Amino acid sequence: MFHVKPQNKMQLVNINEVKPNPKNPRIIKDGKFQKLVKSIQEFPDMLNKRPLIVFTDVDGKYVVLGGNMRLKALKELKYESVPVIVADEWTEEQKHEFLIKDNVGFGEWDWDSLANEWDAEKLDDWGLDIPIFKDDETELKDLSSTIDNLYRIEIVCKDEEHQENTYNKLIEEGYECRLLTL
Repeated sequence: MFHVKPQNKMQLVNINEVKPNPKNPRIIKDGKFQKLVKSIQEFPDMLNKRPLIVFTDVDGKYVVLGGNMRLKALKELKYESVPVIVADEWTEEQKHEFLIKDNVGFGEWDWDSLANEWDAEKLDDWGLDIPIFKDDETELKDLSSTIDNLYRIEIVCKDEEHQENTYNKLIEEGYECRLLTL
């Protein structure tokens, strides 16, 4: 049986010493980001159980491997310090693997970044489901000959009564109509 060995201890560092990872392929929509901000406001102690995972960059600052969105939320909330665990012992390969595995079940991905900077086979091995995007124009069928030309007029009515009267007049004149309420 494999046992996990605790190696690094959590540290509290100045938030200005931590920077987001420019290679982070995960993105977050505004609505979900605001929910994250709110969850930190309501339950800040969770950060002590889930610190940011970082490594030391050549400039001496910490780069986030796990927790880029939390860092962004903490900066928005004007936190001065942030709990981190430093993973300087990891290889570049381990750092890349962690970036994906830590986020595989969350958020949305920057597929362009993943396609251009990551090995697809490794991403698949790490549990990321990669969609297949077809961009080969020869595989695209020209369906324009199957489309009927439709000519329509949209009439904006001031109220339901106006809509009904206009509809009835057009039907009496032989037009094919349908009522829409948007």
